[in-house]
Amino acid sequence: MKRKILSIVFAGIMSLMLVACGGESTGETSETSSDATASPASDSSSGESASEDVQAIIDRGVLKVGVKNAVMGFGFEDPLTGEYSGLEIELAKALADKLGVEVEFTAVTAATRTELLDSGDIDCVLATFTITDERKESWDFTTPYYTDHVTVLVEDAKGIKTLDDLMDKKVGVSSGSTSAKSLVKAMIEKGLISGDGFDEESFDPATWTTGIKFQQYDDYPTISTALSAGEIDAFCVDKSILAIYKTEGRSYIDAEFAPQEYGIATTKGSGLSKTAEELITEKIADGTIDKLISENGLD
Repeated sequence: MKRKILSIVFAGIMSLMLVACGGESTGETSETSSDATASPASDSSSGESASEDVQAIIDRGVLKVGVKNAVMGFGFEDPLTGEYSGLEIELAKALADKLGVEVEFTAVTAATRTELLDSGDIDCVLATFTITDERKESWDFTTPYYTDHVTVLVEDAKGIKTLDDLMDKKVGVSSGSTSAKSLVKAMIEKGLISGDGFDEESFDPATWTTGIKFQQYDDYPTISTALSAGEIDAFCVDKSILAIYKTEGRSYIDAEFAPQEYGIATTKGSGLSKTAEELITEKIADGTIDKLISENGLD
């Protein structure tokens, strides 16, 4: 009888222990779930759950961002440490923080950034990407976080000082950029060359020969080298990009044109487009972007 009573008591104790263990396990699961809910997987203001593409980024734990690696102030990779710095680098980090994930940088050029975005190798582009109506047909862009202008860099020895002096010269531009089109448009508007045959939508630097010619290159350092070697007479791109290449013996021509508004580019119609827009509008409103522009010498 005593043995039977002890067996009943022992069984009761074991049941209580199992319940307690089960309660502790449930508590841990709830805490993890709570953390996930508290992360930007949900829209904290509306309670909406994350879109499929945003959730995939969160599940992966990494936001893949296409950035420049040789544009001081925007995206620059230290050749010794491999560390990235610049306005766009900080915005990429902020976007990753908003999603609660790490950030991974992929160096892109004007020619490769949209290919990598379309293929899914990167989630978004923060790479001095100018917003245009034509590009907005293929990708989403945020509110602009920076506005620049196009200009031209030359070797002082060439004696080129104005748009007029560029007549019949060869200008280096980056493949996939809008710089060549902007320069031709500026020369047409000034009456230096005829606008006959110029169409913004179909403009191709490789075939344009009226009043000026263009040589396209894959990256900015190569254009700078070509300028030094005399392969081209001038280097045309956004002024903030040219700043790193304006060394002794080089100057800008006396002209700035074609305002260039930079935005974060994302896959058209993606959930990340909304998240990126929220980030930029927040950072503009609280003064963060103005501060980053100043800290990176872009004002």
